[in-house]
Amino acid sequence: MQRLFIKTYGCQMNVYDSERMADILTPMGYTLTETPEDADLAILNTCHIREKAEQKMYSDLGRLRDRRDERRQDNNDMIIAVGGCVAQAEGGEIMRNAPYVDIVFGPQAYHRLPEMVARAKRSKDMKEGKTGKGVGVIDTDFPAESKFDTLPNTEVSRAASFLTIQEGCDKFCTYCVVPYTRGAEFSRPAKEVIEEARHLAKMGTKEITLLGQNVNAYHGIPPLGDKDWNLARLIREVADIDGIERIRYLTSHPSDMDQELIDAHRDVPQLMPYLHLPVQAGSNRVLEAMNRKHTRESYLEILERLRVARPDIALSSDFIVGFPGESDKDFEQTLDLVRQVRYAQAYSFMYSIRPGTPAGLMELQIPEEVKSERLQQLQAVLNEHQFDFNKACVGQTMRMLIERKGRHDGQLSGRSPYMQSVTLEGNERLIGQVVDVVIESGHANGIRARILTDEQVLV
Repeated sequence: MQRLFIKTYGCQMNVYDSERMADILTPMGYTLTETPEDADLAILNTCHIREKAEQKMYSDLGRLRDRRDERRQDNNDMIIAVGGCVAQAEGGEIMRNAPYVDIVFGPQAYHRLPEMVARAKRSKDMKEGKTGKGVGVIDTDFPAESKFDTLPNTEVSRAASFLTIQEGCDKFCTYCVVPYTRGAEFSRPAKEVIEEARHLAKMGTKEITLLGQNVNAYHGIPPLGDKDWNLARLIREVADIDGIERIRYLTSHPSDMDQELIDAHRDVPQLMPYLHLPVQAGSNRVLEAMNRKHTRESYLEILERLRVARPDIALSSDFIVGFPGESDKDFEQTLDLVRQVRYAQAYSFMYSIRPGTPAGLMELQIPEEVKSERLQQLQAVLNEHQFDFNKACVGQTMRMLIERKGRHDGQLSGRSPYMQSVTLEGNERLIGQVVDVVIESGHANGIRARILTDEQVLV
C-alpha cells in the first residue's frame, strides 16, 4: 500500500472533490494518511475564493518540499501535486515558481489522476528521482467528456455525505473567479445523481448535501426524457430513497430561488430547515457593481416567502465588505439588512482583488484599514445574532445526526437541523445514527445537548 495525503482548502465542493480523488486512487494501492510526513503522494486541493490563496499554497508547498528532501536521505520520494481552482488559474506558473511540483491539474481533470500519477512516476524513474525538479505533468483542460462518467462509487461509509450535482457558474459576479476556473454551468443527469444518492444510502449515509457553485440553477436531464428537472424535483426524488433522513443543498443564488423550491421547504420533511443564501451586500448600488442580479428588496422578499413556507427556517449568508466604491452609507445599509434578517450563521470577508476579474480593475479601491474596521463591525453583529440563536434553542428537542467522536473521551459531535455544531455525551456506537436530543446550553459557536433517553446513551 502507498500513502496518500490530501489537504483541502475552501468550499464543500472541494471536500467532495478530495473524497473522489481518494476513491479514484484506491485501485492504484493508495490509502489515506492524515500527515504528509509519510505520504508517497501529496495533493493540495486549492481554492481561489479565499484571501491570499496563492500565498498559502506556496507556503504549504515549501513545507512539502522540505519533507520530501528529508525523505530522500532514506531513498524515499514523494510526488507533489497541486489541484483545484488555483491550479486551474495559474497552470504552468506554479511549476515555474515551484519547480519541485510534479503535477498540476484543474478541478475538471482530476478523474485523470491515475494517468497523471503514472506519468509522473515514469518520469521520476527516468531521472532516478534525484533532481528535485518537477516532471511537468499539467492538465488544466476543460474536457468534452464529463468527469462524473468515469468516477467510481465511493466505498467509504459516512453518516453525512456531499454529492455534487452542478458545477460552474454563468452569473459572472465581478469579484469572482469561479466562471473562469470551474467553467460554465453544467448539471449532472438526474438519473446519475439519484443512483449515486442510492449508493450513498446503502453505504450508511443518513444526510446528503447536494452541492453546486450555483446549485439552485440545477436543470438535470431526467430518467424518462421529459422536461428538465429542477432542484425542487430532484430533492423530492432523493427524499424517497430509503435511508436518507436529511437533505441540504448549497450554495444558492437568490436569482434562482423559485417558488417551487420554496414550496419544497414546506412539503419535504427530510429537507432541513436551514438555507445558506448569499446576499454579499445590503446596498443596491454595491450589488449592481458586483453584478449580483438581485436587489436588496428582491432578496428580502424571497426570505419572506421562505418564512411563510417554513416558519422555523434558519438563514445563513455570505458578505463582502470593502468592495470598490463602497461608501459608509453603503456599509450601513449592509448592517441594517443584517439586523433586519438576524442570521443564524454567516461568513464575512474583506474584499480582495482576484486577478482577471472586472472588480480588480475598478477605481476607488478601499484602503485595507477601512475594510478591516468594517469587517470587525459586521462580524460583531453577526456573532451576536449567532449567539442569540444558539441560546434561543435551549430547552428544545431536536433530531441530531451524530457524525463522529468529539475531542474528549465519551464525547460525540454532529450537526443540528440548523447546521449548528452539537456536542454531547454518549456511546460511540451511536455514530451514524439520528437521535433525539434536548439542548442544554447555547454558546458562541455551537450548542451542547443531552440524549433524550438513557437507552440511547447505552445502545
